[in-house]
Amino acid sequence: MALFDLPLDELRDYRPRVPEPEDFDRFWEKTLAEAREHDLNATFEPVATALTGVAVYDVTFAGFGGHPVKGWFLHPAGAREPLPVVVEYIGYGGGRGLAHTHLLWPTAGFAHLVMDTRGQGSGWAAGDTPDPVGSGPAFPGFMTRGIENPEDYYYRRVFTDAVRAVEAARSHPLTDPARTAVTGSSQGGGITLAVGGLVPDLVAIAPDVPFLCHFRRAAKWTPSKYESVRKIRSSRPRWVLR
Repeated sequence: MALFDLPLDELRDYRPRVPEPEDFDRFWEKTLAEAREHDLNATFEPVATALTGVAVYDVTFAGFGGHPVKGWFLHPAGAREPLPVVVEYIGYGGGRGLAHTHLLWPTAGFAHLVMDTRGQGSGWAAGDTPDPVGSGPAFPGFMTRGIENPEDYYYRRVFTDAVRAVEAARSHPLTDPARTAVTGSSQGGGITLAVGGLVPDLVAIAPDVPFLCHFRRAAKWTPSKYESVRKIRSSRPRWVLR
């Protein structure tokens, strides 16, 4: 953990002042409306495993642009009544991996949907969801893909997928839509915060060490992580949740 930032007591109370573009709400309302023009088409295919206490399903649903997004859905074996459901988002570079690495929530009595992150999964924990949308020149990684145009920015697609993942989880008969929470670490924590702003009726959000937050300050204090953003500051992604 870097020691050059604010003192701990100041960090606990830190609230950034982030200017909001006039078209911010309209942008996301339009984005989600366009995504919902595609049938969610959420499917849950049972997966045979050696697990005796958890049922596992291979999930596919339509995300941004109607593109198929993969995931895992797990719940306590033998569950008959709707359960509270936790939707989880993965850290930077990782994919959904193997189902048996996601046992915390189902063994605690929750239904659990793990969303694969489009185009990722080569850094750790393999992924199964391609990103069929290309982009212009970009710095290696995902931060600057499509950054020239808000309509084309990579995380617009990811955040839309994440909202649709909540809708997919809620569509399963063993989930209680009124008891839906979202969580994730690092990139997954940043996605969690975004979904918390885009889905108004979640019962809880639980971001852990969220990445993708307050880009301007992050680029100033951690240049090695955000170097790609620093190099094109004139094209900062002002339209994404920050």
